Amino acid sequence: MSEISIRDDRERGRLEAFADGGSGGSGGEVVGHVEYFVLESPGRALVPVHTIVEPAHEGKGIAGSLARELYAISAREDMPVAPLCPYVVQWAERHRDAAPAADPELLEAAKEWLRAHPDRF
Repeated sequence: MSEISIRDDRERGRLEAFADGGSGGSGGEVVGHVEYFVLESPGRALVPVHTIVEPAHEGKGIAGSLARELYAISAREDMPVAPLCPYVVQWAERHRDAAPAADPELLEAAKEWLRAHPDRF
C-alpha cells in the first residue's frame, strides 16, 4: 500500500485519506473518506454515516485506517463514536480494543437526527 495521510475536515464532516502524503489537502489524491456529523444532544458524539474508498484503492486497508483514526480522534477529544455506517460498525466489532461499545441512547439520538435531516447524507 502506498503511503496515506488522514485529515479531519470537521467543517465539512469528512475524514479524508490522501495518497502520497497529501496531508492538509495540498497535493495528493483523496482515495477514501468517512462522512460524519457531530451529535450535540443528549451528548456530543462523532457519528460516521458513510465510508467510501475509491474503487482503484479498494483492498488496501484505507477504510480500516479511516475507522481507526476516527476512534483515535474520539479518544483524543473524549467524545464517543455512535456509528451508523455499516463498515464502521463491523470494524468496531472486530477491534474492541480501539473501539469502545456505542451508547444505545446516543445511537438512537443519532438515528433520529439523521431521519430529521434526510438531505444531509
